Amino acid sequence: MKQAQKQDKIWERVAQYRQLDKEGIIQSLANHLEFSLCKNRYTYKDYDIYDSLALSIRDRLLEYWNDTQQTYHQKNAKRVYYLSLEFLMGRSLRNNLINLGIYDICKEALAEVGYDLEELEEMEVDAGLGNGGLGRLAACFLDSMASLQLPAYGYGIRYEYGIFKQQILDGEQCESPDNWLTDGCPWEIPQLDYVFPVKFYGHVEQHQNTDGTIRYKWVGGEEVLAVAYDTPVPGYKNHTVNNLRLWSSRSSNEFDFQLFNAGDYLQAVEEKQKSQAISKVLYPNDQGFSGKELRLKQQYFFVSASLQDILRRYLTDHENFDQLPDKVAIQLNDTHPSIAIPELMRILMDDYDITWEKSWEITRKVFAYTNHTVLPEALERWSVDLIGNLLPRHLQIIFEINQQFLDYVSRKHPNDADLLSRVSIIEEGDHKQVRMPYLAIVGSHAVNGVAALHTELLKVTVFQDFYKLFPKRFQNKTNGITPRRWLRNANPELAELITEKIGEEWVTQLDQLKKLIPFAKDAKFQASWRQVKMNRKKQLAKWVQDHNKIDINLDSLFDVQVKRIHEYKRQLLNVLYIIWMYNQIRNGSQEKFVPRTFMLGGKAAPGYHMAKLIIHLINDVAHVVNNDPDIGGIIKVVFLENFGVSLGEKVYPAAELSEQISTAGMEASGTGNMKFALNGALTIGTLDGANIEIKEEVGDENIFIFGMDAEEVMQKKSEGYKSRDHYDNNPELRDVLDMINDGYFNKGNPYLYQDIYNNLVYGDYFMLLADFDSYVECQRRVNEVYLDQKKWTQMSILNTANMGKFSSDRTIREYAKDIWDIEPVKVTPSRSKKR
Repeated sequence: MKQAQKQDKIWERVAQYRQLDKEGIIQSLANHLEFSLCKNRYTYKDYDIYDSLALSIRDRLLEYWNDTQQTYHQKNAKRVYYLSLEFLMGRSLRNNLINLGIYDICKEALAEVGYDLEELEEMEVDAGLGNGGLGRLAACFLDSMASLQLPAYGYGIRYEYGIFKQQILDGEQCESPDNWLTDGCPWEIPQLDYVFPVKFYGHVEQHQNTDGTIRYKWVGGEEVLAVAYDTPVPGYKNHTVNNLRLWSSRSSNEFDFQLFNAGDYLQAVEEKQKSQAISKVLYPNDQGFSGKELRLKQQYFFVSASLQDILRRYLTDHENFDQLPDKVAIQLNDTHPSIAIPELMRILMDDYDITWEKSWEITRKVFAYTNHTVLPEALERWSVDLIGNLLPRHLQIIFEINQQFLDYVSRKHPNDADLLSRVSIIEEGDHKQVRMPYLAIVGSHAVNGVAALHTELLKVTVFQDFYKLFPKRFQNKTNGITPRRWLRNANPELAELITEKIGEEWVTQLDQLKKLIPFAKDAKFQASWRQVKMNRKKQLAKWVQDHNKIDINLDSLFDVQVKRIHEYKRQLLNVLYIIWMYNQIRNGSQEKFVPRTFMLGGKAAPGYHMAKLIIHLINDVAHVVNNDPDIGGIIKVVFLENFGVSLGEKVYPAAELSEQISTAGMEASGTGNMKFALNGALTIGTLDGANIEIKEEVGDENIFIFGMDAEEVMQKKSEGYKSRDHYDNNPELRDVLDMINDGYFNKGNPYLYQDIYNNLVYGDYFMLLADFDSYVECQRRVNEVYLDQKKWTQMSILNTANMGKFSSDRTIREYAKDIWDIEPVKVTPSRSKKR
């Protein structure tokens, strides 16, 4: 039998095995249960059913995954590579079933064998490979790239331990390891064929080629191996399955038998353990030299492996690097991967003997850089000594990049020495630093912010000089969220209600939601809309009862603030208002307050003292308020422990008021604001980040805006802001702050919150007290509108209807057109089979 005939026979059987009908799923599940998990009717557990189901769905994804990769290869398509140190993917089962278009079929199949699909979904562990918004944005972007049929790959690190598990004990945040791989991950595929060496330390040797040119070689040092693990990322009902490749570190020398034979077992395994530590945990607080070194190691580790893999793929179809910018686009998601710029230069020059000039031309055309912050203290810097020790060749290259850049600036501005100092990639001083954002800007052909205000602030503040030097290099790409996960998957009842009215095109064309506008005042549609919201509130209330043992009034306003705990995000302003409202009710105020359930959630970095203190205060306030019989249950306060993607899928659909109250000019974009509004929550917020663009889309009358704008914040700071004046002149605010300071909320430790009090009264860098009165007045407007449920519901519908701009599909289309210059590639299944 000929080879082609053999292949046809094999693939016929594969086609039968991987049918997407009910019987095919049941058969596949049973096969995996017995033959992949080695279980029988006496030994299997419910989790084994989840595992077998996930493997069965993965089989079907891999079929399309192979078709997708083969199509890209055959068409020699230009591809985009998204480098991110974080990917907060969340759970995959439901998302994959919906994107494959087989959710209902799978639900029926499981029911036939006695299982509930939703119960199995709850067994899946979140892949928590990110700290918050940055990683979740990356995950949304991967979904959109696949749904838009763009040839795209994600690259990151396969952390053995993800973002820590948060527990609240006696009101305090306690961290425990998030070993998300304890039971394995059925979605990932180890790719042991793709293993790349990554070098650290060593030294640089200089030599001369026969033509007289000077070349350099990085020698000595230590070497670890990067092992690839792939996760399929399906598009929505389009046969495209892209790839997320995560790298795991392994020792290049598995075991030192000489040491072992000499009796030193511990030292024999030391190198192996040090190597594996690189991908062990999501990067730590960079406090202390060892923490900084590990973080830089992680950055270089995944960048080096990814570039080796990208160039390997490119060279399968090309003999030289002349076409690299025409076939490869690399997006740096924030500053963390910017060491990729000198790494590509090193590979081209040292490994392929390409000149500096040609290598630099290629590098700049390949890379683009997304910035995610305007806070100067958050702009990444690395010690010259640290880089020189860990990556000596890269430091040489960075110095040369800087010198050539400064020569360029000198020619353009010959009499401006201060400018040279301001834009130098190397920050001079007692301890020289490498300014990594500057390296990313100089080494990229495009630089973008992530919201209109953010981009403008970059141009006039932290990157002002670079914008003057390279005005055409700066762009805005307002962030977005995937409507598949954050509406279609997270809120199926609302998705169904919308589809009944306007069809299902909105799932991939979110601007279709504008068709809901004519129904905003329709009484019958409003009633259905409110019923969906009530159902989601019930679901969340049950979760709160199960986890927090707090009974929630379902008729109360669900007022929610969930995000990473940070002073600039101003969870503390929310707490000040809660205490103010508590005092008003306690003191017999004549104001008519609607009952409210305040929900706050988010993780504080383990070493961030003030953020952890704020969490403690929230929980102490909750304990006092929730147990005070004198306020008649009008207020309840809940801290949502261990907030992550899966809990967010319960919270966003249930929320009615979305707190987006950061200090104006400090939030780059935010995407939680979009998730809330897409699910019909109204926003109370400052003119910060994407709030401004949400306001433009939904209209001034459908959002609650308060406080200073970014310009007013800067002006007030320049004038010499004195927060003590607000304390002295506002008795109600003074009462709130004194209660915090005097131990009212923690009588056992009355001085616990003095740092918070002193921070606010004698500094208030994030200007909570300056915005307090405006915030209270805005909350009065919220209260007034909520009393009119018809008006509230109308505003809720209009918020959802006007969220079209905030689809990550729109964002990715803009990247593809303006930065990456790539086109969609249609994937056709290679085999015809029963679906």
